[in-house]
Formats: sequence, structure tokens, C-alpha cells
Amino acid sequence: MINEFKRRMREADQRKLFWKLVGAKFAGVGIVLGAVYGLTSLIGQEAGASTLGKAARGVAAIPTTISAINTTWVLVTAFLVFFMQAGFMFLEAGFARQRETVNVLLECIFDTCLCGLLFWAFGFAFMFGVGNGWIGHSFFFLNHTGGDYMGDSVSFYAFFLFQLAFADTCSTVTSGAMVGRTGFVGDILYSTAVSGFIYPILGHWVWGPGGWLETMGSKGYFLSSLGVPFRDFAGSTVVHSVGGFISLAGAIALGPRLGRKFKRDGGGMPPGHDLTIAAIGGVILWFGWYGFNPGSTLSAMDWEGIGRVATNTTLAACAGGMTAIFYVFPRLRKWDLGISINGFLGGLVAITCPCYWVSPFGSVVIGAVAGVVVVWGVDLLEHLRIDDPIGAFPVHGMAGIWGTLSLGLFATGDYGIAGATGPDLTTRIKGLFYGGGGKQLIAQIIGSAAMCAATFAIASLVFYLINRTGTLRVSEEGEIEGLDYHEHGGEAYHPEFGGPGGHVDITSVAASMSGGFAEAKTSA
Repeated sequence: MINEFKRRMREADQRKLFWKLVGAKFAGVGIVLGAVYGLTSLIGQEAGASTLGKAARGVAAIPTTISAINTTWVLVTAFLVFFMQAGFMFLEAGFARQRETVNVLLECIFDTCLCGLLFWAFGFAFMFGVGNGWIGHSFFFLNHTGGDYMGDSVSFYAFFLFQLAFADTCSTVTSGAMVGRTGFVGDILYSTAVSGFIYPILGHWVWGPGGWLETMGSKGYFLSSLGVPFRDFAGSTVVHSVGGFISLAGAIALGPRLGRKFKRDGGGMPPGHDLTIAAIGGVILWFGWYGFNPGSTLSAMDWEGIGRVATNTTLAACAGGMTAIFYVFPRLRKWDLGISINGFLGGLVAITCPCYWVSPFGSVVIGAVAGVVVVWGVDLLEHLRIDDPIGAFPVHGMAGIWGTLSLGLFATGDYGIAGATGPDLTTRIKGLFYGGGGKQLIAQIIGSAAMCAATFAIASLVFYLINRTGTLRVSEEGEIEGLDYHEHGGEAYHPEFGGPGGHVDITSVAASMSGGFAEAKTSA
């Protein structure tokens, strides 16, 4: 090779060509490096709300005081919310068919990894970066972060991790209605859209600094005459309704599973393959909600608020589970496990928005209504012939709407805004039933309608575009074969131990595992 190179270099035209190629390579490298530098300068611009960013612009910086106890509290609750992924994996796998268990599990794991990287790169910036009323544009790749976030006394990275767990929850919710027929490439594409763009950009409207729903009702902003903003303490709308309406758009775009017969046609929802792990998954989610709701105080020093939120969360879940199971008993004449799980999950979703501002009695009522709303949601989808195997839209979409509106009805007026050292009582949240008038309810209706409509419209467009690529739904042959084999080459339950491939005489299995002296004898 070296001799051939020397021979070619003796020729003038070959030498000329060689140096042209070398020059082009170096020029290309220079262009790439320049682009990287320019992009880094753009996305790494100072963040207007951080101490570092304000100092860079010559503006008086917000004093940064990091509270160790608040930071620890937020981290612990972030870990609880993250553990909800185990609950989702169990719940969705249990309600799904056996032949798609691996697909469900891998989907949840892949979504978590993907969401983490996207939220770090630009999702957090879109949602919590300083920008305008529609989108944030600072903190890309967590550049130029201050000691805390916006003077909340919590370490910036602890706050990021807490919000990442929320983003991951929304991303996982969306997959529930799409189980059993979504191609894995299609799942990657829509998960990218959800975690990187839809959730963070819409979330900025409510939770981001200067979001148009967060500032609604303030002087000089949208509907200043209303006098109150849209409120969502821990995410009935931002996390659950957004996730629920994305899942609805996905279920419609995909169509029902092969052979799915709906109630109005004399059929009904096929049973899950393992209600044991589904029930355990539901309870794990309940446990994780103690990070979701109390953690949203962002303060361990608000001990009264934390206790109230945790109690309200528990009571709403209990009421939701009870009303759902009693509501369906007359029609089934059976005590249904599946609806009890989705019932208490509906109660949890509903109380997520108002949990800080309502009483225990209000929480029971909110949860009880949510349990019925979930059943209505299931009936609605059956009537419309929309296949939602896990009940993602009834639980997260419909119960999320109810919980968001319930704040405007049941807020007692006794509680203010959660703060770093305790509640700020200069602003008290009061609903219609407690003499507060209808302004907060109107704000909740506007915010919920705007978020749900925007989510459904954008998600429908995303699924339409993905469907055009041919990657959204697996082939008919692949669905019949089962996603586990078709997409992943294996199943969750090994045939040696009683899976669909048959079972093996246990003596033969033990012998083969201990040294292979006996040949396994398989019986169908």
C-alpha cells in the first residue's frame, strides 16, 4: 500500500488530486468545528434567571441560599417518582397480553433512557428556561446553571432530576393506549416528540417562568381582568392530561388490535395476562405518588403542607378505588380487580392538581368522582371503538381534567402558595363551593381546555407523520406472531418453565442444568 502511494505521488495529476482532497478534508473539519462552536455559543447563552446569568448581564443577582434539607427532600421525592417506572412496567405488562410483555418492558426502559438525554439536552430548557410565554430558551445542556433554580433554595441539579422524573412519567403514560401493535421504531419516534418537544413546550405554559397560563390574570397579561392564573400544583393537567391526550391520539392513529371486539358489538376488553403484577404495579404507582404530590412543595420545611398533601393523596386514592368497584358491580355482578386498580389510579390523578389547596373531605369527594369518571371514560372508548388496553385515557386524560377543574370548586381558601420556608398566605386559593366565586374555576376551564386541545392537535399531527413512514404499526403478521418475537426475538417467560412453548419435566430440567447427563423431554 505504501509503495503504491509513493508511485502515485510521482505523478503530477495524482499529487494535485491528493492535496485537493487533503485541503477539502481540513476545510470540512474547520466548518464542522465552526458550526459546533457557533451552536455551543447559541445554546449555551447565559440564562436570564440564574445568578450567573444575571451577573453576566450586569443585573442584580438573586441571592442564592441552598437549603440542604429542601434539596434532600426534593432528591428523595425524585427517587420516589422515578420508581414509578417500575409500577408502570408492571401495570402495563400485566394488563397486556403475554406475547407483548417484553415489548412493554423494553419500551418503558428505552423511553426512560431517551427521555433523560432529551430533557438534559433541550427539554428542560424548553420547559423551565427563561424565554417568553410559549417556550423557554436557556439552560440548554444544563449550561450556565446557578446554584439553585430561580431562588427556590433547592440545588439546581436536584430540581432538574425531580422534573426529569415528571417528564419520564408523562412519556410512559402515552404508551398505555398503544400497547400490542406499535412498532418499536415508531415508539422511538413518538417518544422523541413527547419527551423532547410536546411535554416540555406545553409544560412551559403552566410551570415555566413567564408561561402564558402561569401569568394569566396578571396585569398586562392574558385575561388580566380575570385576576387569577391557571393553577396545577403537581400535574393533573401538565403531566396526566397531556399524557392521556397523547395516548388518545396514538390509539386513534393506530386503530384497534386485530380481533378486538368492542362492547357495543357484543365483546369487551380482553383480560390482561397477569393481574397479579398489574395490581402490584398499581400499588407501586400509589407509593410513588407520595413523591409526586408532596415533593411538589419543593420544601421539607413546609411540614404542614407536606402532611396535608400526603393525606389528601391517600384519601382520594381510597375513594377512587372504592367508588369504581362499587359502581361497576351492578352491571357485572362481580367484584372486578382491574377497575379497582384504575379507579384508585384515577383518584390519584385527580387529586394531583388540587392536593395542596383542598381539605381531606374535598379529597374524598374528588377521588370518589374520579373513580366514576374512569368508568365513564372506559365506556366512552368502547362506544367509539377506540382500543386502549391499559385505560390510559380514562385514567390520565379524563380524571386529569376532572381533578384540574375540581380545584375551582373545592379549594378552601385556607392555604396559600407553597414556598421554600413554608406557605405564602398573602395569596389564598378559594373555590366556588367555599365562597370564592367562579374566577378560579373559569381559569381552570381555560387552562385545561387549552392544554388538552393543543396536546391532541399536535400529537395527532405527529402520529400522522410517523404513520406516513410506515413505522408506527407493526404488520399484521408481526402482530399475530406477537411483538415479543417479532420485534425482540424472544419472550418474557421461558418455555422451560411453563411458557407458551410447552413445559419440561422438572427432573430432566434439573439434570440438564446440573451437568447435562439427561436430555430434556418436552411435552406440548
